[in-house]
Amino acid sequence: MFLKPIRIISAPLVLPWLKKEGFQWRGRTLDGFYHRYNMTWAGERIVEIPIARTFLSAVDPRRVLEVGNVLSHYDPVSHRIVDKFESGEGVINCDILDFKSEERYDLILSISTFEHIGFDDDAAVPSGEKILAAVRHCQGLLSDSGRLVLTVPLGYNPDLDQLIVSGTAAATRQSFLVRRGFTRWEECDLQTALAHPYRHRFPYANSIGILEFGTDPDPR
Repeated sequence: MFLKPIRIISAPLVLPWLKKEGFQWRGRTLDGFYHRYNMTWAGERIVEIPIARTFLSAVDPRRVLEVGNVLSHYDPVSHRIVDKFESGEGVINCDILDFKSEERYDLILSISTFEHIGFDDDAAVPSGEKILAAVRHCQGLLSDSGRLVLTVPLGYNPDLDQLIVSGTAAATRQSFLVRRGFTRWEECDLQTALAHPYRHRFPYANSIGILEFGTDPDPR
């Protein structure tokens, strides 16, 4: 974490020299995402953004809701965004549980946000309970063929980890990636992912889960 200011300042110089690595995910070869903002190569964004784009490419952006303002930092977006704390152009500032919409979405996407629900905010109920409520609330905003897709770091919020381990989250499909080198990630099973603690041995997440909810979870 002490190196973060140095990485931010040096990012324009460092980026051209970084070894660009791809990764395998569900039979696809995706390119790692390298961007100055948030030093994507130093954390889980390197794999989360390509995976998110895979889902986005299959739907009309007008039928997309993003929970947590992430993607707009890297590209212009036209989909709707809800974020409790971060302001920005077109961002609706409210708790996801307070968000109401008559529209139904074909894709609700959230990148490293659900682990903060009830954990890094003032919640009157345990984090796991509020996360489950947020998942169910989002499912209620989906169209008949819509999908909710969450990418989450493992080892950050114990309550979220337990929801995944116990199956209480009831994802339609889930997959996992583990960090094997500074910019190298590979697919793994849940137990392997859980064995790699947050911020050890690399900064930020060392494993992530991709949780999908819906009747048609394949992004192709």
